[in-house]
This record gives sequence, structure tokens and C-alpha cells, in this order.
Amino acid sequence: MALPVYASPLERAWRGTYLAICVMIFVFLMAPILIIIPLSFNAQPYFTFSKDMLELKPEAYSLRWYDSLITFGMANPDAPRNWAFWGDFWRNASWMQAAKNSVIIGVFATLVSTVLGTIAALGLTRPEMPYRKQITAVLISPMIVPIIISATGMFFFYSAVRVPVPSFSGGFHIEWMRLAGSYLGIILAHAALGIPFVIITVTATLSGFDQSLVRAAASLGANPRTAFFKVVMPLILPGVVSGALFAFVTSFDEVVAVLFIANHDQQTIPRQMWNGIREQISPAILAVATILVIISVLLLTTVELLRRRSERLRGVTPQ
Repeated sequence: MALPVYASPLERAWRGTYLAICVMIFVFLMAPILIIIPLSFNAQPYFTFSKDMLELKPEAYSLRWYDSLITFGMANPDAPRNWAFWGDFWRNASWMQAAKNSVIIGVFATLVSTVLGTIAALGLTRPEMPYRKQITAVLISPMIVPIIISATGMFFFYSAVRVPVPSFSGGFHIEWMRLAGSYLGIILAHAALGIPFVIITVTATLSGFDQSLVRAAASLGANPRTAFFKVVMPLILPGVVSGALFAFVTSFDEVVAVLFIANHDQQTIPRQMWNGIREQISPAILAVATILVIISVLLLTTVELLRRRSERLRGVTPQ
């Protein structure tokens, strides 16, 4: 917003200082992220800008590292780019398998986080709920406790817990599966890390919810289930979806819990990147990081659009 014409020299000086501070903070936060995008197009196998790149020579830029993401781990990476090639990519490419694992684990972890987090938020916003602050502190503790501590605790707990699963090998029978080293264990671990984000976003949405709408629905004959799905849920849905997106991003980016709980063959994208950094330094990791940055920007844009829609539904002018 522009300063009024009657602003004093001191106010104008403060405005300029304030804008300069904001720019410096933005550069400090975004430079480490944005710097990887041009580096991912480096034609040379380096993590630094070459002289030709700084001079903007076309031959200094290449898509070779994005191509290596496609061909790495394939049975026949040099085959013509036909349907057989893309079938090989879908079945065998290492980064494709890691991406599928990340998406599957993220989706199921998000479903668990969203359901449990929404139920918890609904209970915590009830005025008659006892010890609300203490319970809230416990539920959002995974956001506060260092992830290495949470992952260590999950490893020892999941190593001791076994769950029954049906098996059809040699006839139908029940087998007991240890959570550590299983996809179910990874999903539950990621769900535990995502629940606090759902609780916070849904609780923030419910804080502006008009409870008289529920009483009005009850006075018109709606039972609690009908009132929730017909009145409450449509109004808090933007907050629920926002929490679900945050939970999905948390699961999609998580590496520490996967390192502790998953088996060696249960690779996700962050774990594949971790292995790549340890075993072979390749700019292909920068290409993956660039793709993840784009996905994160799209998800955050969706969250912002949902926030504005939620404010409009509550009669608040979007900021």
C-alpha cells in the first residue's frame, strides 16, 4: 500500500527500510531453494555453475539429468521411446518405483490423518471438553518433538507390535506381521506426523464456525449425523482439505521415519534422494528437487485458494 502524500520523511525512510528488510528475508529464505532449479539443467556433472552457464551459453544447459531420472534402473534404457519403453519405465525405473511408493503411502497416510485429525478437532472445539489445552498439547507434540526422537520411539514400538493380516498362500490363514519393516508401519508413522497439521487447520476453521447453525438444523428435525454432513462439513471442508494437503506434503517429504521403519527395498523419493547423496553425487538429485519444489508450490497455491474460499464462506474478507 502506498504511503499517503502527507507522510513525514521519517515515515518514508521507515517504509524503505521495512521493504528492504522484507526483501532480504525473502532472499534468505528462497535463495537456497531457487538456486537448485538452474543447476538441475547443468550439462556438466557438477553442483556449481560453470563459466558457460554464467555466460548463458545454450550448450551449457541440458535435460540430461531429467532423462536420467527416467532411465535409471530400467531394463533397456536405450530402447526407442515407444510404448514398450514407457512400460519398462513404469515397471522398473527406480525413481518411478520410489514415486509410486511415496504417492501410495502419502495418500493412505493422509486419509488416516484427515479422519483422525478432524475428529480430534471437532472434540477439542467443544466447550464442554475437559483438559482441552493439555490434550491439544499432546496431540500436536509430533510437530514439536525432534523427528529423530519420534522416529526412534516408533522404531522400537513398531518392532514389538504385530498385527494380524490375512494370507492366501497355501490356503486362507492369518499371519502376524511386525509393523516395523512394513508399509502399514510407514503409513501409520506418517499419519502420526500429519495429524497435528489437520488438527490445527480444522480447529482454526471451527473457531469461526457459527454453532447456532447446528442448533437451527436440530430445531428443524435434523439428527446429529445429518447436521454434521449437511451443515458443518460443507463449511469446514476447505480447512479439512487444507489440513489433508499439509499432511500429504509431510508424508511425501518425510525421510527420517522411513530410514528407521522401512526395509531396504521400501524406497520413497526422499529416501532415494538420501541414498543418492550417500552413494553417488549426481545432479539428478537436483532435478528431483526441482520437481518437488514445483509440486510444493502447486499444493501451497491450492491451500491458499482454499483459505480464501473458507474466509468467504465465513463472511470474512480475504486478505
